[in-house]
Amino acid sequence: MDATAPSDQLARPDGSPLRVLVVDDEPSIVELLHLALRYEGWDVTTAADGAEALRAARETRPDAVLLDVMLPDMDGLQVLARLRADLPHVPVIFLTAKDAVEDRVAGLAAGGDDYVTKPFVLEEVTARLRSLVRRTLRGLEDGLLVVGDLVLDEETHEVTRGGDDVVLTATEFELLRFLMRHPGRVLSKVLILDRVWSYDVGGQGNVVELSISCLRRKIDVGRAPMIHTLRGAGYVLRPGRP
Repeated sequence: MDATAPSDQLARPDGSPLRVLVVDDEPSIVELLHLALRYEGWDVTTAADGAEALRAARETRPDAVLLDVMLPDMDGLQVLARLRADLPHVPVIFLTAKDAVEDRVAGLAAGGDDYVTKPFVLEEVTARLRSLVRRTLRGLEDGLLVVGDLVLDEETHEVTRGGDDVVLTATEFELLRFLMRHPGRVLSKVLILDRVWSYDVGGQGNVVELSISCLRRKIDVGRAPMIHTLRGAGYVLRPGRP
């Protein structure tokens, strides 16, 4: 690593370093992430199990969490549920085994914002963290997006369909906002990755498919579908037809 820290640093509104909580029971992974994230300018707290993670989250109020799916005392999904009860909007990236597709699906369905597969590239982890936190910190446009009976408030982050509240994760909100800004337009997976995730996923494009699936379960189930897949082309949002 160079002696100088990267210039592309984010900070909290008061100017202090962003806080990240790293939760993994493998000491080598924790040490590696701790060193890399400290170098990137993050204030890093680590935990080796779920109980320790929850204590650390209450004490440090992190701006983002890297969370292993498999922990010795409880699984990452249980930790996420308890974290979100106290910190409902904190971005969470799951760390999963490379071949554990079901973990990725379960993690996003449970409210995770993203996932990184092991073994991972450190630059990819830091890029994903920066992308998530930028979306959390950046100023939001003041206005409503309306497509059919689906309404998204860009200022308050409130989403309703047919008057019913729809609770979304930070990533699901950004994905829906991008779709609603281009109603009727077919959006390719590559374009969605670039505009919503803002990084090169290097062959892990199925994060779009998983996130679209989670989004559908929240806005389309029991109603006329609005999100449509055009095989080989991408996705399109249209007003639901009774």
